Amino acid sequence: MMIGSDILVATLEEMGVEYIFGVPGEETLDLLESLRKSSIALILTRHEQTAAFMAATWGRLTGKPGVCLATCGPGALNMTTAAAYAHLGAMPMIMITGQKSIFSSPQAGFQVTDVVGTFRPITKFSCTISAVCDISSLTRNAFQLATNERRGPVLLELPEDVASAECETPPLLSRTNTGTMVASPADLERVSALILSAKRPLVMLGAAANRPEAYEGIHTFIQKLELPFFTTQMGMGADGGLDDYFLGTAALSRNDYLHDLIASADLIISIGHDTVEKPPFIPQPANQRILHIGYIKPCVATVYNPDEELIGDISFNLHALTRLLHGRMEQTSTLLHARNVIHDRTGGNSEKETWPPAPRQIVRAVRNIMPDDGIVALDNGMYKLWFARNYRAMAPNTLLLDNMLATMGAGLPSAMTAALLYPNRRVLAVCGDGGFMMNSQDLETAVRLMLNLVVLIIDDGAYGMIRWKQEAEGYADFGMTFSNPDFVQYARAYGASGYRVQASDDIANIIDSAFNAGGVHLVIVPIDYSENMTVLVEELSIRETHSFSENFEHKKNDFPESHP
Repeated sequence: MMIGSDILVATLEEMGVEYIFGVPGEETLDLLESLRKSSIALILTRHEQTAAFMAATWGRLTGKPGVCLATCGPGALNMTTAAAYAHLGAMPMIMITGQKSIFSSPQAGFQVTDVVGTFRPITKFSCTISAVCDISSLTRNAFQLATNERRGPVLLELPEDVASAECETPPLLSRTNTGTMVASPADLERVSALILSAKRPLVMLGAAANRPEAYEGIHTFIQKLELPFFTTQMGMGADGGLDDYFLGTAALSRNDYLHDLIASADLIISIGHDTVEKPPFIPQPANQRILHIGYIKPCVATVYNPDEELIGDISFNLHALTRLLHGRMEQTSTLLHARNVIHDRTGGNSEKETWPPAPRQIVRAVRNIMPDDGIVALDNGMYKLWFARNYRAMAPNTLLLDNMLATMGAGLPSAMTAALLYPNRRVLAVCGDGGFMMNSQDLETAVRLMLNLVVLIIDDGAYGMIRWKQEAEGYADFGMTFSNPDFVQYARAYGASGYRVQASDDIANIIDSAFNAGGVHLVIVPIDYSENMTVLVEELSIRETHSFSENFEHKKNDFPESHP
């Protein structure tokens, strides 16, 4: 005989769970004791939101569900934002929450909320485990649901009387490997004909392209066919550093320099795009076709209505397409002629040192000291747009940002998970002062875990993204500014180290020194956001009326050849 909590933990071990991130409560004490006797490590966090962000990031980086734990009522409800983060971001995650006894009510309605009902719209599946003998099967089903396409979070609520109830020991079952479907030969032939008919094909790499298992197929497809490509924010790095064909990242939805080339393409080969992500471009249906290549069928929207689709394992299907198309494509696309011009215009004057530093200076400093496999985890703020526009990610999942829920507070927990998973790689969290303070209490967790982690805090004393939009739309500057603690002393109070940058040319040196020292470090740098208006509003507004998207064929010779 086994009690329910022992059955749950044994099933989690069967499913290969290494860590559970969470905050315990009275209703999870049996489960906590079962965990104590298991091989699973409990990562105690200082807030349930941090635990769930960490679990979601585990799922994002590994493809295996991360697991988090909270008690009933307020504990469970504290995970709602992270549940939505995983749901919109297609990150596999299992949330386990406690609950009061369901077969008796010794505390009446104290702390009882409809947790299952609350989470149902922001999970793939949400249920109460009401019978101890169902624990193993429901848990296994939760893992299956979390990893089936489209991936996402699942919630299991375990009442305390079910956790302590006894049941016959369930049999150990082998894990089910469902595999992934692939496209039929007829579909491959049809899609290859579409690509061959295009004069200016352009590849777009989206969120689902940024999975490790998709990398080889994507890399081979682009390199062997010499196809120009750009990425969405969530697709950054999916190509693995194919600079000769890289046009840029669609950090904005329209009117940036890159959008001129996108508009000039007659076929967008969209790989792994998900319409939950903010639109990377506005289609031109009159003279532009879209081919969707993904694990699942596209979600059709006003801004994304593909003409053709190729569904199934992305890497397998791209390898098959490459074999069909190799040697049959026309010479290198004319779109590549403009590559250097686009990069120069987007990069602007990032080499010029000013104080406080402009956003592009900070991006350049970070890129200079991060190795190709180094991981940068961004919180959400104005700086995220500049990193998306100017940071070149050289490998899959090395720039972790959120362009789906776009929540603040996830940058530090995401970086903590990356540092836990990859202790020998450089991991940098980049957070605004507003986003950092939303989960800064878990700096203690990072120190306790002895992580090697550097946190770069962009200190502007405001909610910068919304302040910029407030200004751009002509409103008065109101309701956006605040005061910050002394972040250097704040770091030291948690047992971390803190440094305040005093000059632009010290940014990279201080971050590099922090990495070399090991441990947890805060690096605080001010920022001059004046380029938000001069570049992203004024320059792009003027540029919009003088774009080179029209008559591209006549203008292509004005651009230097950039492909070897």
